[in-house]
Amino acid sequence: MSPHIPLLLASASPRRLELLKQVGITPDLVVPTGIDETPLPKELPATYVRRIAIAKAKKSAAEHNGFLVLAADTVVAVGRRILPQAETEKQAHDCLELLSGRRHKVLTAVSAISPTGEQKTRIVTSVVRFKRLSQQEISAYLSTKEWQGKAGGYAIQGQAAILIAFISGSYSGIVGLPLHETIYMLRGLTI
Repeated sequence: MSPHIPLLLASASPRRLELLKQVGITPDLVVPTGIDETPLPKELPATYVRRIAIAKAKKSAAEHNGFLVLAADTVVAVGRRILPQAETEKQAHDCLELLSGRRHKVLTAVSAISPTGEQKTRIVTSVVRFKRLSQQEISAYLSTKEWQGKAGGYAIQGQAAILIAFISGSYSGIVGLPLHETIYMLRGLTI
């Protein structure tokens, strides 16, 4: 039996923490990285999400020796376009109008670094389709304030669930941390 390796979750997301706890994992330390998450000009969603997850993991590993570091980033993408983490009601409204009646991708990159410096990174892509949304449905959802700080202006684990007609892929990945892939990644770094 290997000794306990302390786990650091490099994230400010309460959803990622909740997802880990759902499968019986409580990080020893939770530290947001505060890195600049601005997409580069013409950066593709998969390139962006991978770059950000790796940057978060590397920054945390450099600052906290001896930890197994877990970092992730999630983006909502329509084609090559990365939708913002909605900070204003207008941003959320624009995202919902764009997503109405169409499919989009949710990409979550997970990056982990062992205390010895071994790093693994994986991107999990899921497809989501919203029903065609009326202005009343958009207004009702905006009034919940669930959209605040959420990629693409919605939270699938909340009231937006009634607006979603179809998903393919990892539900937990859409929430913010693909559990199946994450657990196997962590096991691979601790054996």
